[in-house]
Amino acid sequence: MKRIGQTIKLKPEGEVAYVKYHAATWPGVLAKIKECNIQHYSIWKRGLTLFAYMEYVGDDFNTDMGKMAAHEETQKWWSVVKPLMQPFDDIQNDEFWSNMEEIFYLD
Repeated sequence: MKRIGQTIKLKPEGEVAYVKYHAATWPGVLAKIKECNIQHYSIWKRGLTLFAYMEYVGDDFNTDMGKMAAHEETQKWWSVVKPLMQPFDDIQNDEFWSNMEEIFYLD
């Protein structure tokens, strides 16, 4: 199992819509997330900063993320929610959400 933490900013004008959309996330998007071996996925908000946590339980993360990215309903979802967010200036390569380094874990 791989734990993943990510962060991104919300655009001020997108905050209310982002929260509203996630209160009613499309069922097909939720099903695809689970199908791609993501569990315990949550998004937290403080002001305009978002923090996402998820656990990946599959065997091939890149293949599963490719399946998610190729999913038509997920692509439509992203076209709605991505414009509401603003990546941090220091994103790496093809990131949108900034990946975080885990420095502590207690089970």
